[in-house]
Amino acid sequence: MPTLFINMPVTDLDRSKAFWEALGFEINPAFTDHNAACVVIEKDHSYAMIVTREFYQTFTDLPLGDPAKNPTSGTSIFLDSRADVDAAVERGLAAGGTEAQPPSDYGFMYQRNVTDPDGNIIDFGWMDPIAAEQGPAAYLESSGADPHAESGD
Repeated sequence: MPTLFINMPVTDLDRSKAFWEALGFEINPAFTDHNAACVVIEKDHSYAMIVTREFYQTFTDLPLGDPAKNPTSGTSIFLDSRADVDAAVERGLAAGGTEAQPPSDYGFMYQRNVTDPDGNIIDFGWMDPIAAEQGPAAYLESSGADPHAESGD
């Protein structure tokens, strides 16, 4: 099975570690030092590496941008319920994050985002199990929901 590592540059490693811990994730000390910290998203499969901007700059010759002004990527973490999504975002807001957009509710999928203190976007979502397994059309068919009612299409 593949393992995913997402790298995010940060300006204050200790602040970023505290933020991710406030979200409910653990830091793996075996892969953490003064340059980077390993956030365990899903043990043995998914991790976020929060990396000081100085160390991250050694990964590329291109100049690093400011994610608070020009985001170039986002990280999405899907959880087991809508309540879990709300709880994760509320923890992120309490830890100094911001929510730049209102929640998106498509019936079969619910998403909220929180921006960390550096401007990195972390999207939390939930998807109905039928939609996750068979696609949104299967959910809509099984629920009788109007596919355009909540999405604004």
